[in-house]
Amino acid sequence: MPMLKIFVGTVYGGALDVAEQVAPLFEQAGYEVSIFDQPTLDDLIGSPTDLALFCTSTTGSGDYPGNLVAFVRELEAKSPGLVGLKYGMIAMGDSSYVDSFCGAGRSLDEVLQGQGAERLGERLEVDAMETFMPDDAALPWVDEWIESQQLKVA
Repeated sequence: MPMLKIFVGTVYGGALDVAEQVAPLFEQAGYEVSIFDQPTLDDLIGSPTDLALFCTSTTGSGDYPGNLVAFVRELEAKSPGLVGLKYGMIAMGDSSYVDSFCGAGRSLDEVLQGQGAERLGERLEVDAMETFMPDDAALPWVDEWIESQQLKVA
């Protein structure tokens, strides 16, 4: 069974809730799912990752949530090279912060692609000004992502 790893960046638990809500969709598609809410680089590269999903909120002026900072620094510092890693991105933000809307997800996307990882499909950007419950946007997006990227294995 292929392994899907969900890496979460969260301040108040919203991104973790999204990760927990979408995990069953991947299980139904034939994946073993692990959620990392205190992710390390070893969680990503220390064991096989067939598919990754990054789900992060944004804090401050487009900054990473505290639980994701060390992971991103380690990723940038060690430059492990992630060629072959396929991933999706759910970025959460508030469009009233115009210049930094979904800044953490956008920045992480750049870091991952700079390491050679390949994002499958478009990034989902969830706007807190439009969507009270982020899983209302994430669940249909994940359903469509699994379908459009032909990720079903079961």
